[in-house]
Amino acid sequence: MSTSELRGADLVVRVLERLGVRTVFSLSGNHIMPIYDALVESSLRLIHVRHEAACVHMADAYARLSGEVGVALVTGGQGHTNACAALFTAQATEAPLLLLSGHAGTNETGLGAFQELRQAAIAAPMTKAAWTAERADDLGHLLARAAGLARSGRAGPVHVSLPVDLLESVLPDAAGLWPLPASAAAIPMPPSRSEISELLLHLQRAQRPLILCGPGQSGAGGRTALRRLQSQLSVPALVMESPRGINDPTLGAFAEVLAEADLVVLLGKPLDFTLKFGRAPFVAEGAGFIVVDADSRSVDRIESLGSKRLRLAMRAAPSEAIDALLATPDVTGARSVQLEWLARVEAAVRYRPSEWQSVTGSPATGRVHPLELCAALQRFIDGHAGTLLVCDGGEIGQWPQAAVEAPLRMINGVAGSIGPSLPFAIGASVVRQRDGVTAPVVVVMGDGTAGFHIAEFDTAVRYGLPVIVVIGNDARWNAEHQIQLRDYGADRALHCELLPTHYEQAAAAFGAHAEFVTDASQLDGAFQRSRQSGKSACINVMIESVPAPVIRRPATTMSGAQR
Repeated sequence: MSTSELRGADLVVRVLERLGVRTVFSLSGNHIMPIYDALVESSLRLIHVRHEAACVHMADAYARLSGEVGVALVTGGQGHTNACAALFTAQATEAPLLLLSGHAGTNETGLGAFQELRQAAIAAPMTKAAWTAERADDLGHLLARAAGLARSGRAGPVHVSLPVDLLESVLPDAAGLWPLPASAAAIPMPPSRSEISELLLHLQRAQRPLILCGPGQSGAGGRTALRRLQSQLSVPALVMESPRGINDPTLGAFAEVLAEADLVVLLGKPLDFTLKFGRAPFVAEGAGFIVVDADSRSVDRIESLGSKRLRLAMRAAPSEAIDALLATPDVTGARSVQLEWLARVEAAVRYRPSEWQSVTGSPATGRVHPLELCAALQRFIDGHAGTLLVCDGGEIGQWPQAAVEAPLRMINGVAGSIGPSLPFAIGASVVRQRDGVTAPVVVVMGDGTAGFHIAEFDTAVRYGLPVIVVIGNDARWNAEHQIQLRDYGADRALHCELLPTHYEQAAAAFGAHAEFVTDASQLDGAFQRSRQSGKSACINVMIESVPAPVIRRPATTMSGAQR
């Protein structure tokens, strides 16, 4: 091959570089080996993992923390289907990422080629778009278009299948191969000035308005913008990113004030199961809705409640709508009734039961209460500025969301899929390592969750990523066990048991630091030793098997409307 020629694989790698991609999360396989060869002469860093779904989870966290497009690269066939299992989570977290999958050659399509599948069709329901490349000379343009789409409107994953014969094709290096930078840019979707003015008018007229945002605003930048928006408008502005919805323990007694709201602004937040579909008594029957969303289908859900409920619909990117609101001063000022409402909502969200301060486990049984674990974790975070907390799992994952304050946080997301937390932590750690950030990344997960991606300790150790993983071990699938207890009775609570496994020993076998905890007094030392080891660490904590918190205030602390 002459210097004036290049392979399709070289084109893919060089275009990724031009798009600003710096890291690729991948698991090797036959169909993508030409790309691996092309990566040798590139500036891209490849993080080679143990399972294809982990690639997508890592790219998800990487994208959300860095603001860049995350890239996962897997092989075709089963490699692709493994990766697709994680797309549902990435779609729900609104992470801008590309899933690039190898594919059977176009010259063998329909002939029963090795691992031949309709890969784009499989990925389509969980992505903003899914394509199979058809020409080698179009590979660069296809990647640029995918990157722009992933960032546009409500961000999310985009899939491109890359047939191996196109990757191996030799092309003359010509200007037409290379996409212009503008083709990879996010498509602007700003609201109009008149729409912003009308939105502000509705907010000023309401007595009990709420602004609710989706996961796209859950990052540090999004939350900072929402705090500014709340301060400027004197209207409560909250992020909803949990499958627990109105019962998300992070939001305290939010369910109580939602039932009193007279106007709900859904700013990139779908009306779905997390809001009980907008139905009474969870949302008042007379409450109005304003929809600000890049997806016009979100309006249809409001209209299903009745034509009088929709006050305003704006087709706009949520982040651009927030910027427009912040750039438009509220000239009328807040009324006293709205200031009182804002204070009530803030108090409800902050509320935690006072008895939590004195809850302890049972030392005689060798079990720690989740709140004792949370207290020790809070002490550790308070002593390590900039800690990123990752929460995962059914019941145990909810306790730190309720009881621990961290400067940065990621959770397993609205999809409710458990298992991504160790890959999340690795993806986030890659960003921090690159940027020279030394603050800890701490994961809290359940023992059921640990079974999904425990082999990724191997990845963390190989790349020198010192994540601290805390496993709350109650030897069962506790979320499902609690459903059995509630709905069917203790005598029918079966088949959710696990072994009280020494997961820390498995982590140690991969080269991680290991701690085993059966008493709350051991927690502080375990955290400190894990941090001081400088290695990835696993703290296996035997915990009491208790349900996740559902926070409700006593009637005496609630407003007249809720007493």
